[in-house]
Amino acid sequence: MYRITKEFAFSASHQLKGLAEGHPCARLHGHNYVVVVELAGEALDQYGFVRDYHQLAPLKAYIDDQLDHRHLNDVLGDGCVTAERLARHLYDWCAARWPETSAVRVSETPKTWAEYRP
Repeated sequence: MYRITKEFAFSASHQLKGLAEGHPCARLHGHNYVVVVELAGEALDQYGFVRDYHQLAPLKAYIDDQLDHRHLNDVLGDGCVTAERLARHLYDWCAARWPETSAVRVSETPKTWAEYRP
């Protein structure tokens, strides 16, 4: 199995509603998110790629236009916009365009990651 990844970054705010009073994530706050999309394939195309990295430009455009410097509760729903749910959202977006999509990872801090992999 061949696997490739590409990393993207953006900044956004969110608020995790319904958490216990005093939980820091219940307050409005923001992160410098890092997103890693992974694509996998058993075979390579005629050029030796799982998929040409340049073909992932629409994901950068989506992130820049819809997520960067936005309040994610407004974009993805006012509920609990966690890194896990953001990973799933981005996985679904990518998989609809590139069937080789195998996972999406989202980091809110340098030491924390959430991944969606079906």
